[in-house]
Amino acid sequence: MAESAGGRSMSAVLIAGGRVIDPSRNTDDLADVYVVDGRIEAVGRNIAVAEGVRRVDVAGKVVAPGLIDVHVHLREPGQEHMETIATGAMAAVAGGFTGICAMPNTDPVIDNQAAVGFVVRQAIRAGKARVYPIGCVSLGQNGQHLAEFGEMVAAGAVAVSDDGKPVVSSQLMRTALEYARIFGIPVADHCEDPTLSHCGVMHEGLVATRLGLKGIPSAAEEIMVARDIILAELTGGHVHLCHMSTKGSVELIRRAKERHLNVTAEATPHHFSMTHERCEGYDTNAKMNPPLREAADREAIRHGLRDGTIDCIATDHAPHHYDTKQREFDEAPNGIVGLETALGVGIRELVEPGLVTLPDLIARMSTIPARVFHLEGGTLAVGAPADVVVIDPGRRWTVRANDLHSKSANSPYLGETLTGQADLTVVAGRIVFDRGVAKPDA
Repeated sequence: MAESAGGRSMSAVLIAGGRVIDPSRNTDDLADVYVVDGRIEAVGRNIAVAEGVRRVDVAGKVVAPGLIDVHVHLREPGQEHMETIATGAMAAVAGGFTGICAMPNTDPVIDNQAAVGFVVRQAIRAGKARVYPIGCVSLGQNGQHLAEFGEMVAAGAVAVSDDGKPVVSSQLMRTALEYARIFGIPVADHCEDPTLSHCGVMHEGLVATRLGLKGIPSAAEEIMVARDIILAELTGGHVHLCHMSTKGSVELIRRAKERHLNVTAEATPHHFSMTHERCEGYDTNAKMNPPLREAADREAIRHGLRDGTIDCIATDHAPHHYDTKQREFDEAPNGIVGLETALGVGIRELVEPGLVTLPDLIARMSTIPARVFHLEGGTLAVGAPADVVVIDPGRRWTVRANDLHSKSANSPYLGETLTGQADLTVVAGRIVFDRGVAKPDA
């Protein structure tokens, strides 16, 4: 297992000789990145620095703004046997992520100022990735009464969502969009009509029929996508559509963007890399919600990422204990871990086939998520926080459970070979993960 550097402090360091890709400035060139006191001091060729400044040679590697994931489940409080804020943040930096947004469906849920503050404090104590709490839309996630957005934002929440559950009431969703607009935050919605998806465990199609499993039709997602778009137009609020999975959803979002509505969307690596055929053999590591869909849906997600209809890639990292995941398919929980495999899946599935360029992938995993959720990071501009990832884009590596830093290993990619991996992750000028790039000082 690769070792963390334990948060080694660097008052000044020169990350030298890498291919610097910064989508925020539309730059892609060989350069040095000079970090001083936690911020980007300079980016350019042959930067002159004072004697004694630490130098990290990254020739042959890519230097980019740290990756940002706007959709992560950290399970704490209440489900620490699956993941903790500390282990999730460690998995994040091992995957190249310097910032992650923590969904609120914990136990108890994050629906008040004190709960948001708890997440913030635990993240500071962990000292790895930046963790941005997302508060609930409704009290208790019960879909009836709005949580107090203002107090949660004041405590550090960057968005609201009842993810894990859809906001079923259109009136509540309308009010949430109006209220969130006051605070300049998005409402991130899990788009699912529960009357259509009820008791479904995978995509409704030929595979479900063959396996004898109850299916979830694409319409269950698309109906709620259409509703949320209509409400965004009505209110002017910012709706962010989580983990899109169907070609119909992509087309609805494309039309909304043509009309310049305040609508953004994300897609996961598993939805642009897999289809419902992965459920053959009743593989519970291929069970998630929304479910894996058909090949045409996967292709629509890929093309939506290529043309910008889908703004960003988010993992929907959802750890589960081995014992709960290894049940009958009907009984197993939804979700997979994804923080440590997302970059490798993105390069293998999108960059290597030529669907997107590496700078485009980094934009959808760093610069654009930061912009959509109004977060620090996503840039190597002078004066910006020094949140940096060094990537070996050509490394081929095999996913093994024992190598993962997450507390859980429920991944459908186990045993697969991916391309590209984070070698060094720096948060606020501190090395928080090192796969052996930054040699210890002499």
